[in-house]
Amino acid sequence: MARLDGVLWEYNLAKVVFVDVSDDYRFCQEPLPCEFYPVVSEAWLPVHRLTERLAGGVAEEALSGPEYLYDWHESVDPGDGEWYVGVVHRELVKPTAA
Repeated sequence: MARLDGVLWEYNLAKVVFVDVSDDYRFCQEPLPCEFYPVVSEAWLPVHRLTERLAGGVAEEALSGPEYLYDWHESVDPGDGEWYVGVVHRELVKPTAA
């Protein structure tokens, strides 16, 4: 009989930490290391095509609210499976006149 060894969900899901980087915009400052920003929320998301989905709007879905907008994402340690997504408060983003 076949037996699965190990915890398979670790290979299928990634921990995504959403951090508020609004102060970088507010004060026009250089970015800090990911761990220095306040955490808005955390989610476990499927690894399949994660980078494309993060840039494509999954951040708003995972945050369950429209008050933040996607800014950037990165994995500090690719083998770790933990991703950071920088989000900016919507009030700081001014629409450009066309």
